[in-house]
Amino acid sequence: MAHTSQKPQVAGLVLAAGGGRRLGGRPKALLEHRGRPLVENAVRVLRAGGCRSVHVVLGAAADEVLRLADLSGCVVSVNPEWEEGMGSSLRAGLDSLTAAGGGPDAVLVYLVDQPGIGAAAVARVVAACDSPSALVSAAYRGERGHPVLFGSRRWDAVARSASGDRGARDYLREHEKDIVLVECGDAAEPYDIDTPEDLAHLE
Repeated sequence: MAHTSQKPQVAGLVLAAGGGRRLGGRPKALLEHRGRPLVENAVRVLRAGGCRSVHVVLGAAADEVLRLADLSGCVVSVNPEWEEGMGSSLRAGLDSLTAAGGGPDAVLVYLVDQPGIGAAAVARVVAACDSPSALVSAAYRGERGHPVLFGSRRWDAVARSASGDRGARDYLREHEKDIVLVECGDAAEPYDIDTPEDLAHLE
């Protein structure tokens, strides 16, 4: 079994800071799915998909999320600037991974409001990671989507480009030719929980 140690170590990063503005101000992390908060679903999916460690970035109602959700075993950070958008949460998450020291070779970024993306899609993206320079994205009928995996050598540049609500979008556009696309359309549904109508997706 010695060869297994050669596989890149991938951490999971859940971005769960959003305030759910279009959902009447209900923090997305606490929306109920299968009887538990959505953020717990995300952590479970990442672990089942092969992520060795899981980091979670909270923002809106962070104290309430910590009280109501079981995030044991996760590295949790709270982004005080969460209202600036996803970019600041992505930076906070990458900071948390870097601070951990001796860290993983790559991180898979998972958005808390996409519960239709399960462990099967996560496992495919993780399996395509071959080095700390990896750049891998799930695709749906050939179109790039989530989750996205960044090798550790890319983290500094990703953090520098992350701003507003764009997250890593600018970085991905600039490095489009490097992205390995992994088709997940048969294994996941990439809808977002953004509006009251979207709540119908939750069980």
